[in-house]
Amino acid sequence: MVINKLFARYSKRQLHTIVSRDVVKPSSPTPSHRKTYNLSLLDQLSVNLYIPMVTFFPSFATDHRSFESKSIELKNSLSQTLTKYYPFAGRTSRIGQTFVDCNDHGVDFIEAKNDSTLSDFLQHSDHKDLNQLCPDDLIRYRPNRSVKENDENNIINSPIMSVQINHFACGAIAVAVSLTHKVGDASSAFNFFNDWATMTRSKKKDASEMINPHFITNFQPKNIKVPKILPYIEEDDECVTRSFVFPNSKKNDLKAMVIKMATEFGQPPITNPTFADCLTWLIHKCAVAAATKTNSETFEPTGLGTMINMRSNFMEPLPDTTIGNVLQMMEFPTSNESEITTPNAIIGEIQKRKTEFRRIRNIESMIGMIEESYSEAGMMERFDKLKAYYMYSFLNRFPAYAIDFGWGTPVKVRLAGTRKNVTLFMESPNEDGIEAVVCLDRREMEIFQNDPMHNHETHVALVQAIRNIIPDADIPVVPLTPSTSPPTSPSSSPLPSQGNINDNNNEDLGNI
Repeated sequence: MVINKLFARYSKRQLHTIVSRDVVKPSSPTPSHRKTYNLSLLDQLSVNLYIPMVTFFPSFATDHRSFESKSIELKNSLSQTLTKYYPFAGRTSRIGQTFVDCNDHGVDFIEAKNDSTLSDFLQHSDHKDLNQLCPDDLIRYRPNRSVKENDENNIINSPIMSVQINHFACGAIAVAVSLTHKVGDASSAFNFFNDWATMTRSKKKDASEMINPHFITNFQPKNIKVPKILPYIEEDDECVTRSFVFPNSKKNDLKAMVIKMATEFGQPPITNPTFADCLTWLIHKCAVAAATKTNSETFEPTGLGTMINMRSNFMEPLPDTTIGNVLQMMEFPTSNESEITTPNAIIGEIQKRKTEFRRIRNIESMIGMIEESYSEAGMMERFDKLKAYYMYSFLNRFPAYAIDFGWGTPVKVRLAGTRKNVTLFMESPNEDGIEAVVCLDRREMEIFQNDPMHNHETHVALVQAIRNIIPDADIPVVPLTPSTSPPTSPSSSPLPSQGNINDNNNEDLGNI
């Protein structure tokens, strides 16, 4: 089995060739009073992994610039953008990782050429092929490093952020950015991506004045003991990643179905569930049922986890441009199948937690609450427990399809890789729905995607509802058009993060 996994991983044809590597530094040196950027407790406790985002831009007939000229333009604008995002060009401290040394060492800038067209790549590649478009080795988990206490070299040399520009044979471009979760969440990554694009397409000398990331600089390093190595969530080559589209036109149908099912069991009705609440429970219910089916009909206790983006949900809200990890975890352990069969328990608990989170005054209050209850053993236990959780991350709140470097907007935006039992919710490319990117065990995915002939009438109804609501349920995650060959994706992406509580047009759907 191990040999087969290795063969599957390394026998894949390399789709790209690295043609250059460079380091881009800020266009202006960081002032002395900004040389040290203290990480918050939330940053310190974040898993040391990278958030690898890939944006695909088609070739436009009106754009006659060469690859070389575009690369020079991207380097120059990146250098200018880094003066505003100065911690991203630094390096994190090694012991405890309590601060960033803003030493202007820069970010890696990699260029690659792909021998296929963008259309061929999107239609015929597996989800794992996205990894090739990202800076090498910056898509996986890295354990917190340790050094001797008397080691004078207290700075980790790994970059905080790296960039890879991929040129396709047809003239299309894929821009990938990998940002360490130690200094920011998905909101931070999307803010940077959009600001870099703004700087690139703007021809004004004062373009930098349009970019205003909000760094909280008054954090003091916390004297806590962070585990040197957190429980590692293994990659699994037996996982499959698929994409399911929930059209906005079916939003009310899904809500009505969930409300109806909640009342059929004689339980208190669910009041005004959001689209996010309904999607989370629906996919979780079907995923757990599929796992139970493959486990000889034996239900195993598991749980549901998601992170909430707190920026706009504090009583004293923070700007949306705030950089860092500003999130709160919601965890729902489930010890018996009845807690999942109907939507009441999970959706009811989600609504309860949201109400509680809205009572948190500010980020200092939230950090204080976490610090009071923190222990190294408790953190190890928590991450070990999350290995058995199904994680859900709402990324569609961010304007991913508004990123514009001056070549037009992207036709596809993706996070490279996925991990088993992780679901990412993203805006669909045509912006008329929500795309759920689901990664499950291969056998479980077959059941999840098709009628499992489960004994519970409730589950059969849900499967039928999925088929009605998701007309293109068989479309793999990467291709733009249906493919008859199922992708065989290993799991290899960061744990997800946040969602937004506000029930606006995006209905609570937020970020990593």
